[in-house]
Amino acid sequence: MSLYTIIKRPVITEKSQRLELEGAYTVVVSPESTKVDVRTAFERLYGVQVEKVNMITTREKFRNSKHGVQVKRKSRLKAIVTLKKGQRIADLQKIITKD
Repeated sequence: MSLYTIIKRPVITEKSQRLELEGAYTVVVSPESTKVDVRTAFERLYGVQVEKVNMITTREKFRNSKHGVQVKRKSRLKAIVTLKKGQRIADLQKIITKD
């Protein structure tokens, strides 16, 4: 798996912004990737040292649209990557959204 296909995009929520101040970055990753894949991608692409990686699978959700059609949101795999003390990624949103 290519390093550039592992990390898809950052997650921008209030919680992820708060975690970013503590040195933990939240990103959506490809469903086939593992913790080791995410760790090596961050270390090689951004030149930082990763302390730990937590993976979260969000399940698919269904809801009814206003026309009575059932709409499905796909399941996703998120990774919370904690960097070692003193390590920072300058601007993750600009780096990833260049694609």
